[in-house]
Amino acid sequence: MRLRNVKGSQEKILQNPYTIQTDGLNGSDYKGMWNQNIFCNDHPIHIEIGMGKGQFITQLAKENPDVNYIGIEKYSSVLVRALDKREALETDNLRFLRMDAEDITSYFAFAEVSKIYLNFSDPWPKDRHAKRRLTSTHFLSLYDSILSPGGYLEFKTDNRPLFDFSLEQLEETGWITDEVTFDLHHNGPAPHNIMTEYEEKFYRLGNPICRFVAHHASPIP
Repeated sequence: MRLRNVKGSQEKILQNPYTIQTDGLNGSDYKGMWNQNIFCNDHPIHIEIGMGKGQFITQLAKENPDVNYIGIEKYSSVLVRALDKREALETDNLRFLRMDAEDITSYFAFAEVSKIYLNFSDPWPKDRHAKRRLTSTHFLSLYDSILSPGGYLEFKTDNRPLFDFSLEQLEETGWITDEVTFDLHHNGPAPHNIMTEYEEKFYRLGNPICRFVAHHASPIP
């Protein structure tokens, strides 16, 4: 999908106090320090990788003020769309991080994160690009190194081949699925579920939404 360039997005992100740009920064300035230096509390940290326009994570932050949220997005032209939603948030428990998911272990320490959300990630349909999928064994190993014991990974997609691939990758790497559904909204909008912008669109079209929640039995030390 080709992204539309948003004029002034880079400048707006740089000026926003709730957004962190990783360009030219040392990850060690944040790694293991999010609660101490950024949120100034000891609340659990939940992150969304590829947050898009921020509807999902902003609503989560609004509903759960005792959780610290970090929305991760690598495209400035997308991240900038989330800033208006963030400005209307009355709580102070949400930050945005402009970063590629490949660098996640440079910015988060071992067991620093309690939950990871992946919503409607790029399916990278060609076999030669399988490693780039955010549910590949490569990325699962990265998540394993930053999730706390008992931490969870939650994934939603309308792409059934990607979902099947993801379940296979979980099994291959020793993750345990706690919840699996191939049609989350079969009986209408699922309770206690916050929809992303994409999810709302696909739901209206009647596309089944797949979802799993999983954890790893033995985090990598």
